[in-house]
Amino acid sequence: MLQLYIGNKNYSSWSMRPWVAMRQLGIAFDEVMVRFDSFAPDSQFKRTLRPLTPTGTVPVLVHDDLAIWDTLAIAEYLAETFPKAGIWPASVTDRARARSLCAEMHSGFTALRSHCPMNIEARLPEVGAKIWAEQAAVRANVARLVDMWSELLQAHGGPMLFGRFSMVDAYFAPVCMRLHTYGLPVPPAIADYVQRVRAVPAVQAWITQAEAEHDFRDFDEPYRTQR
Repeated sequence: MLQLYIGNKNYSSWSMRPWVAMRQLGIAFDEVMVRFDSFAPDSQFKRTLRPLTPTGTVPVLVHDDLAIWDTLAIAEYLAETFPKAGIWPASVTDRARARSLCAEMHSGFTALRSHCPMNIEARLPEVGAKIWAEQAAVRANVARLVDMWSELLQAHGGPMLFGRFSMVDAYFAPVCMRLHTYGLPVPPAIADYVQRVRAVPAVQAWITQAEAEHDFRDFDEPYRTQR
């Protein structure tokens, strides 16, 4: 049985990606929650992960004696180990494009990720409006998302970016959470895609469990105090 080590569902955007993909595509696994206590070297979080990965981060996929960290590496391992699961789109060209988009998300969109950290249980439109007004880089990141998603949805006819759900939709699911939490303005077609992603059963399961955590982490919420 595969084990997937993840952090708090409310905050851990990187954990969300493989969890949602595996759950939605029928790849069975055991979840191992490693609570965010702090990210200091002597934290319980780091002590738990250090035997598995030199990075001390989540997610980590463990299969027998093999530990795979980094979401792109996990995606490729799942695609090779479960070739019929549909991790990537069916055609060679679509797979190449999907990998390119995941890699772009993996290394880019730093303004959106830093100014709008994932927080599923919160509704922060007033914070989002301030960020939108003050942060040109966030507006540029969202504009790139709008262009990217619009092109793919038009080319493939929806409902997901390459027609059916795949890793690329799981990769952008945390972005959909951010757009929803902070109320960032997007065109209607993009807002509809965000809601379709939120309605995917595995995404809905993650959201429900995130909202049930009630585990406030002040170091993950620099923009508000506990209510």
